[in-house]
Amino acid sequence: MSRILAIDYGNKRVGLAVTDPLQLIATPLDTVHSKDLLTYLKAYHQREPLAALVVGMPKTLLNEATDSTSAVVGLVRNLRREFPEVPVHEIDERYTSRMAHAAMLAGGLSKKDRRDKATVDRVSATIILQSFLESR
Repeated sequence: MSRILAIDYGNKRVGLAVTDPLQLIATPLDTVHSKDLLTYLKAYHQREPLAALVVGMPKTLLNEATDSTSAVVGLVRNLRREFPEVPVHEIDERYTSRMAHAAMLAGGLSKKDRRDKATVDRVSATIILQSFLESR
C-alpha cells in the first residue's frame, strides 16, 4: 500500500507527517520552507508513492476563514493540479497547535524543544493525519 502524507501549512514553514505503508500509524516526517513544499512533495512522491494528501484547513472557532485560509486554499488548488492522481483531503486543523504543545509536554520534551516551531509544526501535522485516519 501507499502512504498518506499530511500538511500543516504556514506562510514560512510547513510541517509534514506521513503514515506507514499500511496506513495505520502517523509519524512526523519533516519541516520545510513553504516555497520549497511542491519540490519536496514531488521528490517524495517519486520515492514513496502517495495514496492521498491531507491538508489542515485553518478555521476560527466560529468556523470562519482565517488570515491564512486563502493561502491554504491556493495550496490545495496547486496540489490538485500537480498531483492529479492523488486525492487531496481537507481537514479542520483547529486546536492542533495547542494539542501539539500538550502532546510534547506529555511526551517529556524539554522546554527548549517545545519552543522549536519546526517541531510544533511536525507534531501538528501528525495530529492532523491521525485525525484523518480516525475519521475514515
